[in-house]
Amino acid sequence: MDHDAMDLTEARYELVISVDARRSGEYDDVDKQRMRERIYRVLEAAFTHAKVARDAVHMEDRGDGVLLSVVGRIAVTRLLGLWMVEVHENLRDENRGLLVPLGLRVGMHVGPVRHDGRGISGRAVDLACRLADSPLARRLLDTERADLVLVTSQSLYEDVVSSGGKFIEPAHYSSARLELKEGEVTAWFHLPGRPAPQIPAAPVPPAAPAGDPPPTADTTAGHADDVQDVQDVKCDDPADGPGAHYTVHGDMSQHSDNVYQQPVHIGRITGDAGRRKG
Repeated sequence: MDHDAMDLTEARYELVISVDARRSGEYDDVDKQRMRERIYRVLEAAFTHAKVARDAVHMEDRGDGVLLSVVGRIAVTRLLGLWMVEVHENLRDENRGLLVPLGLRVGMHVGPVRHDGRGISGRAVDLACRLADSPLARRLLDTERADLVLVTSQSLYEDVVSSGGKFIEPAHYSSARLELKEGEVTAWFHLPGRPAPQIPAAPVPPAAPAGDPPPTADTTAGHADDVQDVQDVKCDDPADGPGAHYTVHGDMSQHSDNVYQQPVHIGRITGDAGRRKG
């Protein structure tokens, strides 16, 4: 049996990790190359210290980041715990003395992954990438002035993080709803070495330009001659009996049992009678 052919058609459950650099577009060509070198040093040193064999890790270059998947024989708790601690510490070392510190957004999700000669694919891959690239992850990294933000899927949090473990503290995660291309999902956010983050509010969209105020009774009264309103009104009138129904062209007012002390005009003024005489 051709086992390689099986690998191309069968999905394997793996931990997918998407790593993106903060504001990579602001680097020039020379600095971008140095940024990429720092990312690989940070990740590879973390795998070494966490004792994760290189043949257990698939890595794809993404220009301003790296896409990884880790085989199922490696405990996910080791990646969420010790590996993330090492990534954070290595990143802090790399950032010492830098005028523009390197910031990383990391998305994680476990799910079925398919491998082929060009890389990996599947919904699990898409979700991990969406989490790392989410606007909330970007805002959190900036508002907290952090080096690193980790975003996990709801299922990964429930199945692994919530149970805790070495270097895994579920109380240091905060949840939020994200609107992704595939729909709305719950994600969990963590800043290594810090308490649970305060989720920043979504930016308020700019207010629409102020226009004319909506028409009111006062503003439309002067144009009564140009408008013909047709209203179907149902009401209880003592004279006509309960549930009387009227079809009204123009204005309508209903009065009963009122006592007026002075002359009162009821209805609209039309024609020359409504104009002031100079």
